[in-house]
Amino acid sequence: MAFYGVVCAGGVFSAASPSATPADLSRQLRQGDSNLLICNEDTKPIAIAAAKDVGLPPDRILVIPNGGQYALNRASDGKNVVGQKSLEWQVITDRKTLQESLIILIYSSGTTGLPKGVKLSHANVVAEACTALDPWKAYNKVNNPTFEHRTLAHLPTAHIAGIQGYLINPFYMGGTVYWMPKFDFPSFLAYNKKYAITTFFTVPPIWLAIAKHPAVTDQFDTLQHAVSGAAPLGKELQLAASKKLGKGKTTIVQTWGLSETTGSITLLPNGQSDTSGSVACLIANHTARLIDDEGRDVEPGKPGEVLVKGPVVTKGYYGNEEANKEAFRDGWFCTGDIAIFRDGKFYIVDRKKELIKYKGLQVAPAELEAVLLAHPLILDAAVIGVQSEDGSTEVPRAYVVVAAPNTTQDKQPSISAKQIEEYVAQNVSDHKRLRGGVVFIPAVPKSPAGKILRKDLRELARREAVEAKAKL
Repeated sequence: MAFYGVVCAGGVFSAASPSATPADLSRQLRQGDSNLLICNEDTKPIAIAAAKDVGLPPDRILVIPNGGQYALNRASDGKNVVGQKSLEWQVITDRKTLQESLIILIYSSGTTGLPKGVKLSHANVVAEACTALDPWKAYNKVNNPTFEHRTLAHLPTAHIAGIQGYLINPFYMGGTVYWMPKFDFPSFLAYNKKYAITTFFTVPPIWLAIAKHPAVTDQFDTLQHAVSGAAPLGKELQLAASKKLGKGKTTIVQTWGLSETTGSITLLPNGQSDTSGSVACLIANHTARLIDDEGRDVEPGKPGEVLVKGPVVTKGYYGNEEANKEAFRDGWFCTGDIAIFRDGKFYIVDRKKELIKYKGLQVAPAELEAVLLAHPLILDAAVIGVQSEDGSTEVPRAYVVVAAPNTTQDKQPSISAKQIEEYVAQNVSDHKRLRGGVVFIPAVPKSPAGKILRKDLRELARREAVEAKAKL
């Protein structure tokens, strides 16, 4: 209830990843001008450390106790501040106010590196719910009148999928959300069966586990509506996972969207299925363009950057006018994703942005590079995304230039790859770790203007992968 409590009290809701380090959290608190921090007992030490760093006093930290107790205990003295009186909140009916209001800040990483606060309004989240769900409601009324909306919360609420998927959409659908305290696959399977889950959105790595894990049997027999997003899902994996759902009668559909579009901006019409690898069709009341590098519209079937406009699109980034200027062009939001439009559907083929997506979670190369360059033995560094060994997700890989060894006889690097991985792991959230490894290079390729030539590193990674296969 923290989400609705904050919004109804006239506040702005901004969730942080439970795996955030004190440095991650303090950066978000500072950038978002936060003046109240809610945590649980498990994350209390991180919350206190981050609050101290930004000057937030302990009486502005509220702790949710473990064990299901209905309380918010002040960190300063342990007092439960939950009152017994009802709050009279403001009822907003003015359209302009609803469109311009700020109720959510989601931190989304972009090409410039450090996370940016995506501003979402009342109108954004309502438009997303109505546009995506009203057609589904109408379809169910005619074709599936006994459908009961039951979903399992297993993705973080620091992600738009968690906010819209668990806090907004089920409320609008009149459904039930069952919450996992922490994700692990065996429990995920057990909860799906125990609570007869009928619908959920998840990311490709989890669909991969559903497709291939031997423990998957009948846990998803009740699943009638399955959606994949956050990264493209390959046709083969889509079909393999679908065979495990709804006794083989439920086909996964793909969606595409961003934090900046309040979640999905493409969806397949209800009652249809598609296994071509598309991310479906544009939702109602929205417009898209595909443009080339010169800003010219491209023909259907040709790749181009997707620009969008409509009621789900953010008003911009909080306190970051430079990012706003880069992201908006004549009223269009530039997504940074490259797609092909064919037969009424979009196919995501590449990303213009440098963002790495690890299991649907965003990782900014520049943020990791800043951490690496803070180490005294690392002279230069660049980070790219490479495919994980099982091909289900991107993982960050660092290419580094290190200081020369202490002696001319010592041919080993002055710091090992393992030491670098451990160093990064100590300073970033879990999903930002260098799971793609560390590669030593003599120099980071850069343009005359000093920009990292990541395409050269991707080509190097491709050659490394080919050579590794040849040795097998």
